[in-house]
Amino acid sequence: MNRAEIVLRNCLVYTPGGFFDGGVAISGGKITAMGGCAFLPPGEQEIDLHGTALLPGGVDTHVHVRDPGRRERGDFATESAAAAAGGITTILEMPISSPPQYTVDILENRSRCASERSSVDFGFYGAAGNRPEHIAELAERGVAAFKTYLFRPHAGREGEFEGTCAEGDGNLFEIFEAVAKTGKLCAVHAENDDLIRSFTRDVRAGGGRDLAAHGRARPPLAEVSAVAKVLAFARATGVRLGICHVSTPEAMELIGKEKAEGRAVYAETCPQYLFCDEESAAPLGPFAKFNPPIRKQADAEALWNYVRNGTVDYVGSDHGPFLLSEKEPGTEDIFAAPAGSTGFEERLPLFVTAVRERKLSLRRMVDLLSANAARIFGLYPQKGTISVGSDADLAAVNLHEPFFVRASRMKTAGKGIARLYEGRRLFGVVTMTMVRGGIVFSRDGTLPQASGRGRDLFYRSSSDEGSFQGR
Repeated sequence: MNRAEIVLRNCLVYTPGGFFDGGVAISGGKITAMGGCAFLPPGEQEIDLHGTALLPGGVDTHVHVRDPGRRERGDFATESAAAAAGGITTILEMPISSPPQYTVDILENRSRCASERSSVDFGFYGAAGNRPEHIAELAERGVAAFKTYLFRPHAGREGEFEGTCAEGDGNLFEIFEAVAKTGKLCAVHAENDDLIRSFTRDVRAGGGRDLAAHGRARPPLAEVSAVAKVLAFARATGVRLGICHVSTPEAMELIGKEKAEGRAVYAETCPQYLFCDEESAAPLGPFAKFNPPIRKQADAEALWNYVRNGTVDYVGSDHGPFLLSEKEPGTEDIFAAPAGSTGFEERLPLFVTAVRERKLSLRRMVDLLSANAARIFGLYPQKGTISVGSDADLAAVNLHEPFFVRASRMKTAGKGIARLYEGRRLFGVVTMTMVRGGIVFSRDGTLPQASGRGRDLFYRSSSDEGSFQGR
C-alpha cells in the first residue's frame, strides 16, 4: 500500500449522509483516501484526532480586512490566523479598503498583500460602483464576485468606498447589466440611503444617541424597500444577485418568492441577526453596532425559519475589526462610531451550539458555513466538502466541549472590540485547522509558521493562463 504524506486517524469524518468513524489520507494537498482507520494507508506523518469531528473547512463569504490601507485594524496575517482559529479555510474579502479594488492594478496589489500574509485561501470581490467600465476586466483577471453599495460614502471614509457605491438607480442598472455579462454574482448591501438619511436626521433631532436610536434610523423598511428594488433590477438584467447580511424576515420573504420563480438570487445572513437582539445588545452600545442594525428578538426568531427552510444560502461572519479608539466615541453618540465587529472565531461555535439546541441540523450547518458558498462561488468540490480529490481543507472540532467566549484569547487584532458574545457559553472548540493539508491552526499552539500559505483562488496575472480560477 502506497504511503500518504499525512494520515488523520481516530476522528468522526463528516459526510452529507452522516459521520463515519475513521480518517482521511492526504498527499499533495488533496484528500487521497478516506475510510475506516484499518483501510487507510500508512502516513509519513500520522495525526491522532482523539475522536473529534472532522468537518469541511469553512468558506466565509463576508470579510473585511483593511490591508494594506488600514493595517492598524488588523492585516491579512492577524485576521487569517483568526479565521483559521474559527475553522475557516477560505475567505472572500469585500472591497472596502484604501483604495477599494475597482481596477485590476488595485486588485493585484491587494492580492499580493494577502498572498504574502494570509494563512488561509482567499478571493476578492471586485468593487462595482460608479466605475462600471472596469467590471469586464476585473472579471477576466479574476474576482470571486462583485459588490455594490447603495449609499453615498460615509463622511471621513470616502477613500475606503471609492468606486464601490452606485450613484442612483441609473448607475445601479448599468452595474447590473455589466456584471450580468460576466456571469459573476453581484452582491449588494441593500439599504435605502435616502430613507436612512432622513430618519437619521429626525432621530438625532429628537436627541437619540444610543443603540436603539441607530435601529430607528435604519428600520426594517430601509432594508425591505432596497431589497425589493434590487430584486426588480435583477429580474430586468438577469444578473446573479447576492443580498448581503439580510436582517429582516420581510426581506427574506421577498427573496424566497424570487427563488420560487427559479431566479438566481442568493441570501446571506450573519450571526448577529440570529444570535443577538436589540434588547439584550443595548448595553453594549457601539460594540453592537452593525449595518443593518441588530433587530428585535421577534425578528431574530423569525429569521431562523428562513435558515431552516433553505431561503438562506450561506452565513458570512461580517468580520471587520476596528480600533477601540474608533468605537469608544459611540458610547456618548452612537452615530460617531463605525459599524462592524469581529466574527471569525465566533461563527462556528455559535452554530455548533445551535445544532445542539436543535435549531438546525448538522448537515444544514455545514451547508450554510461551507458547502453552499463553495458551490455558488464556483469552488466546489475543491472546497466545501470532504471527498477524495478535494483540497484537504479541514477543521477538527470537539462538538461536545463547552467553553466561554473570551476576547482576550482571540487571534484577531480586533479583540478590544469583540464584546458581542463575551462570556457566552458555547460548544464547538476547534482543535486543528488545515488548508490544503498544511496545519494553519492548532489548539496546543504547536504549528509551523502559516502566514503566507494562503493563495488567491480567483486572480491570475497575464502569466498565469493555466492556473485554476473559480467561476
